[in-house]
Amino acid sequence: MTMLADARLFTRLAAARVGNWLLSARGDELARMESSRNRLDPYPHYARLRSQGGLYRSSIGIWVATSYQHCHDVLRDRRFGVQAAAGPTPRAFERFMRERETGDVPSFLELDPPEHTRLRKLARPAFGPAKIKGYRALVEKATMDLLDRAQAKGRFDLISDFAGPLPIRVISDLLGIPDANTTRFLHIGQIVGQSLDGVRSVRQFHALRAAETELDQMFRKLVEHKRIEPGDDVITHLTHACDNGEMTIEELLATCGLLLIAGFETTVNLIGNGTLALLDNPAQWAALKENPDLAVGAAEETLRYDPPVQATVRVAHQDLDFAGKPVGRNEPVLVVLGSAGRDPQAFDNPDVFDITRIHERDHLAFSGGIHFCLGAPLARLEGEVALRALAERLPHLASAAPPERRASGIRGLTRFPVTTGRK
Repeated sequence: MTMLADARLFTRLAAARVGNWLLSARGDELARMESSRNRLDPYPHYARLRSQGGLYRSSIGIWVATSYQHCHDVLRDRRFGVQAAAGPTPRAFERFMRERETGDVPSFLELDPPEHTRLRKLARPAFGPAKIKGYRALVEKATMDLLDRAQAKGRFDLISDFAGPLPIRVISDLLGIPDANTTRFLHIGQIVGQSLDGVRSVRQFHALRAAETELDQMFRKLVEHKRIEPGDDVITHLTHACDNGEMTIEELLATCGLLLIAGFETTVNLIGNGTLALLDNPAQWAALKENPDLAVGAAEETLRYDPPVQATVRVAHQDLDFAGKPVGRNEPVLVVLGSAGRDPQAFDNPDVFDITRIHERDHLAFSGGIHFCLGAPLARLEGEVALRALAERLPHLASAAPPERRASGIRGLTRFPVTTGRK
């Protein structure tokens, strides 16, 4: 049965690749976004789409929003959601959303109200202002410990030795995961992150299922442990909510998985992308070293200029007119957050990386509306502390070899060899 299922999956994936190639050859701009060249540097392609009006309809019935205003408006328009509305769904929706399924039980990120509201409310206390302020000491200590080791090496991998372990330490403490296996969590995060824009192979499918099973088993054991030895952490809080009937065990596991993966996936790539942009722009790196307080601006500029999450999806819940276009019920809209941050109608000189930039409007790197990223304050804190520490502790930091980029919907690096210069 497994071999038959694998054969069917292989056939479906192969057909999708051929179909995407044919669509690209016929000029479909959504299909062209999937090319290896555009994945390495998507921004010229985004600019071309924005020049065509900022709201493009693929030949398979999927809308693509690329202008800042269109992306902003879709995210905040309550006529759109993340799930299909009741009734028939177009084939485009079925195909598009099936390729992006991440598990048997959706997290609150994949749900609309009222379920989204109920589950998000249970997770929100961990990311309140008081909690975030309390995490600063933990983030700073973890940062200094990791940089002590890196400085001793002289040459290290910014991703595996620093940008990855830092958020894992923080989110593990927040969740209440003892003795977190940093290397294993980083590997699991990369597997899940690579699947966010669709599974591309049978091997990737099995790796994803194995990673999800591993997380499920780990969290089930932790829930049982927290019932016996509760602590001041997210898993204890959610376990109480589950035992009180506020959520199911499946919802608890999905929420923990979301918080763990999202808790370090965004941050590891924020730090990696930010450091790369700084080293590629020596004047900006020099400005940060001269004034480390610019680390807040450096993190925000990275999120605008080269955000980890390049796109998200919304679904029209009714037939509607949007920006003068007729969007049908249950038609999906790909909201290209990475394009919104480079829109010259929203940001002056958007292709210039400037950590002193005064933003006249918010970037959309953390999405918007009711699905605005719950962990945004923590990611911002970690990004700020990490970039500040790099400038203060490793002022002679330099690239030691070309970095390797991820081939997935998450924009980031898998390897970034650097040298500390002088010890």
